[in-house]
Amino acid sequence: RATGAFICESLLGCGGQIVLPDNYLREVFKRVRADGGVCIVDEVQVGFGRVGTHFWGFETQGVIPDIVTMGKPMGNGHPLAAVVTTPDIAASFDTGMEYFNTFGGNPVSCAIGLAVLDVLEEEGLQNNALVVGKLLKDELGRLQEKHPLVGDVRGLGLFIGVELVKDRVILEPAGREAAVVVESMKDHGILISTDGPYHNVLKIKPPLVFTEANAFQLVRTLDLVLEKHFG
Repeated sequence: RATGAFICESLLGCGGQIVLPDNYLREVFKRVRADGGVCIVDEVQVGFGRVGTHFWGFETQGVIPDIVTMGKPMGNGHPLAAVVTTPDIAASFDTGMEYFNTFGGNPVSCAIGLAVLDVLEEEGLQNNALVVGKLLKDELGRLQEKHPLVGDVRGLGLFIGVELVKDRVILEPAGREAAVVVESMKDHGILISTDGPYHNVLKIKPPLVFTEANAFQLVRTLDLVLEKHFG
């Protein structure tokens, strides 16, 4: 049976902050397109420079999708989203039946989106995500060496996951422990949450203006919480 379409996040967010294997999307796209299918990438969580090395997450895989969905950071808190596609696919809407969206193209929303793009460029926030993200990931890696509960630290730029496990050999998910960490971090004024099918991955996706000082504060607090409850 042929594949009509394939849709995937460039890096898996709700799946547990997972970085796809090298060339994964390249190989999948090749097979889907061989069947005449359409390749769709979801950049809602990872787009607009969050991964640091590239503006779009799919660029880390060396692919060009047929359709890209985007939102969230596009409006910096304002409800704004978009779908970008190829001229050929867009032409399929030109069939006499007008595509219509009551609130589409709102001028205020569009102005906000343009302002976000300006700030991203003027303040060098993609490079900030690269530099601060590397620092944060390295520091979280030191916590992995210190605390057995930390089974893995992974991510790109300011898209990072810290997987908590009860046993590093069998990788038994530590969902209850992760919930304790989340609640305890609130007591220190830091909001994080969990992802993954077992809710045992701490998802760390701060605003792109996140500083090195913020990164050290986060790591110090997480270290304190882990030591207090599981040390």
